[in-house]
Amino acid sequence: MSHLQYTAKSHHIQWNMQQLSKICHQFYRDYCPDSLKHRHNVSLSKVSDKSLLVLLLLQAELGIKSQRHFYRICRFFSCGRLLERSRFNRRSKQLIWLVQLIRQAMNRQLSPDTIVIMDSFPLPLCHPVRNHRARIFEGVADIGYNASKQSWFYGFKVHMLVTLSGYILNYVVTPASVHDIKVVDDLLEGCQQSVILADLGYLSLELKKNLEQRGYHLWTPLRQNMESADKHNNWRLLAMRRTVETRFSELCALFDIEQTFARGLTGLQLRMEQIILAHNLRYFEMN
Repeated sequence: MSHLQYTAKSHHIQWNMQQLSKICHQFYRDYCPDSLKHRHNVSLSKVSDKSLLVLLLLQAELGIKSQRHFYRICRFFSCGRLLERSRFNRRSKQLIWLVQLIRQAMNRQLSPDTIVIMDSFPLPLCHPVRNHRARIFEGVADIGYNASKQSWFYGFKVHMLVTLSGYILNYVVTPASVHDIKVVDDLLEGCQQSVILADLGYLSLELKKNLEQRGYHLWTPLRQNMESADKHNNWRLLAMRRTVETRFSELCALFDIEQTFARGLTGLQLRMEQIILAHNLRYFEMN
């Protein structure tokens, strides 16, 4: 990763095809196992894994939710026009693990003393009027409450761990009814940052003590009727915690992350990995 340098000032860069191709080829060279690079008959592939990786990032950059619609656009590119749609979908899903490897390698480049923020946002799959009739992801998704909009929704909840500058370290997708506290352990897996900011949804003395035993310091605001709330709820810390909401708004505005046409868990995971990698690339620039 010596060819990358972290900077919080480059997150508005719009990557073009040439830039994406250069970055993806370097990622593939550095992190793809030799067993996959030199697999049997790999030279006969009509479209290389590197080209597919470029297309997946391009789809996220363009904010295209439909894989079918994106496939029609791919036919105009030399790296994608010969693929059949079903095979394009299968090959794309097979690269999920490679995208995860790249994201984890980028995480290791961050300073471990950076403050991080935990929060979640809803991923509704239908309008509220259809909450009890929806059959999409039946048995996996369920109904949860969106406190910010004061409404119930059917779908999933996306939990994220984000740095102050907006870099996404980790994410977990759960059914909508799962409480934020229940996924903290999964969200903090591999996290080297020690100071964690969160909202009232994570207010728990037991959770705070458990995290302290693991070397983490959890800060959450106190309710107004709690003792020493005025002194504890420092406005600077509250402002720092609210930066995660700005990042969620950015994910919605740039990548439309709260909307998905996926009809399977693998497709949903692929979309999340695409968007997060594309978003995090905005925080790196080539030397």
